[in-house]
Amino acid sequence: MKLKKTTQLKNLICSNGLSFIMEAHNGLSAKIVEETGFKGMWGSGLSISAAMGVRDNNEASWTQVLEVIEFMSDATTIPMLLDGDTGYGNFNNMRRLVTKLEQREIAGVCIEDKLFPKTNSFIGGETQPLADMDEFCGKIKAAKDTQKDDDFVVVARIEAFIAGWGLSEALRRAEAYRLAGADAILVHSKKANSSDIEAFMAEWANRHPVVIVPTKYYSTPTDKFRDLGINTVIWANHNMRAAITAIQNNCKDIYDNETLQNVEGKIVSVAEIFRIQGADELKEAEKVYLPTSGKEVNSIILAASQGSLNELTTDIPKTLLKVGEKSILHNQVDTYNRLGIKDISVVRGFAKDKVTGTNLTFFDNDDHENTKDLYSLYLAKEKMKELTVISYGDIVFKDYILNELLNDENDITIVVDADFEHTDDTQDFVKTDKGYSKKVYFEDVKLDEISNSLSKDIITGEFIGLWKVSGKGIEVVQKILTDLSQREDFKNLSVSDLFSEVVKEHRISVKFIKGSWLDVDTIVDLEKAKEL
Repeated sequence: MKLKKTTQLKNLICSNGLSFIMEAHNGLSAKIVEETGFKGMWGSGLSISAAMGVRDNNEASWTQVLEVIEFMSDATTIPMLLDGDTGYGNFNNMRRLVTKLEQREIAGVCIEDKLFPKTNSFIGGETQPLADMDEFCGKIKAAKDTQKDDDFVVVARIEAFIAGWGLSEALRRAEAYRLAGADAILVHSKKANSSDIEAFMAEWANRHPVVIVPTKYYSTPTDKFRDLGINTVIWANHNMRAAITAIQNNCKDIYDNETLQNVEGKIVSVAEIFRIQGADELKEAEKVYLPTSGKEVNSIILAASQGSLNELTTDIPKTLLKVGEKSILHNQVDTYNRLGIKDISVVRGFAKDKVTGTNLTFFDNDDHENTKDLYSLYLAKEKMKELTVISYGDIVFKDYILNELLNDENDITIVVDADFEHTDDTQDFVKTDKGYSKKVYFEDVKLDEISNSLSKDIITGEFIGLWKVSGKGIEVVQKILTDLSQREDFKNLSVSDLFSEVVKEHRISVKFIKGSWLDVDTIVDLEKAKEL
C-alpha cells in the first residue's frame, strides 16, 4: 500500500540522501512529472501564475491557486510541496490555508519571509523588505498548530541573501524558524554560483533539513549539493519555461506557413493527450455504463514479401527489420493500438513462422514468391467490416496520419504524400481531380488515376501504402476483388490495380500529407525510419 502523500513528502525532505522534486503548474504537467519518475512535485507560484497570464505578485488569489492544485493533486499519486508565497496574509490566513491544503491532499507548503503581496525574488530582490522575524515565526507556529496530519510539511524559505542581508541574517532567521517548528529550511540565492549556499551549509552544520532552488546557479554540479549535505533540490520553473519555448515556436510556424503540415510530425498526437487524460479508463467505463459502444475498427497489414535488402532479409521478411527497438511490423501494431485498433490481421508469407505476435490474426500467403500485394489482400478480404484500415507491412508512419485517416468520413480513402521524390518505376503515383496546391490539404480530393507510369507533369503525389475502407466502400472493394480473382493475371496485380478498377464504379478520396512516413526499401531508408 502506497504511503500517504504527506508521509512521502516528509520522507523526501528528511532523507539522508539528496532528493529531487520537479515543477508542475496544472494537472497535465503534474501527471507528466509523475510519469517521468519524480517522487514529488513543486507547485510553483511563478509557473501557476504564468499559466494564468498574470504576474507572480499574488495577482492570482489563493483560492484560484487552490483550484489549480486540486486538479494537480487529483491527477497524481505523488506528493506536492506548494509554493505558498508569504502565506497569503497573516497567521490567520496561514491557518486557513493549511486547512484547505490538507482537504485537497496537498502534502506541504513552503512560505517565504517577505511581505504580502509578494514580488518574485528575481525582480529587484534587494529592494524587497523582509518580514519581521517574530511575526514570521508566528505564521510557522500557526501552520503547525493547525495541521491535523502530523506528517504535513511546512518549509520556511529564507530571503536574506536575495534581499542583500548576507550570511549572518540568513543563519539567524534559519535557527528561529527551526525553533518555531518548520520541518525544513529553504535557503534561496540569486547568485550565478553556489557560494551563498556553501557558506550557509558550512555554518548550519546539518542541524535541520535544507532545501535549495538552483535556478540561477544551475551550472553547479549536482554532486556538489550532495557533498554539502543538501536534502532536497527543487527544479523550480523549467517545465513552464520549456512549454513557453515550444508554444512560441509552434505558433510562429503555423502563423508563418498557414498550415499544420510542418508541425504535426513534431508534436504529440491527440491520442497521447487522451492517454495522459486517462481516456482508456473512460472507454472501459463506457462499456459498463453505456448500452452501446463505438464503431468496430480493424486493420489488415500486408506483410508477405521477403524484400530485397541483401543479407538483412536473407532469413526474415522485410516487415521484421528493426526500427529502433521494434520491428517495422510491431511499430505498426503499436501505432494501431495507440489509436484504439486492437483487431489486427497480418498476411504473412516469406519465413512466416517468424512473423508472430500476441493478439494478432494471421493469414498465410504460401505463394508469396509468385504473387503481389493484391493477392495477399484477397486472402484476408473477409476481415473487411465496418471500418478497416489497410497498410503495407514495410512502411513506417507518424501516428497523426492514421488519426486523420480514421477521422475521414468517406467510404474509401487513400493516403498520398504530396512531398514525394520520383526515384524509380515501382512507386504508385496518383493524379487527382484538383491537381496540387496548398488547398488540397483541406479540401475533399478525388482520385483520378494511380499508376507507376504516370507522366511526371500530371503526378500530384505518391500513395504511401495506407488506406481505409468503410460502409458502401467495403461492398465495392470485395466485389471487385472477387471479379479480379477470376482473371488469369490476378496473382500479378497490385493494390493500385484494384484502385484503378474501383474508381470506375465508386469514388476514392485522397488524404494528402507532407512527409512523416517512409517506405523501407534500402538500408538508408531503415536508418531514416528511426528518426520518425
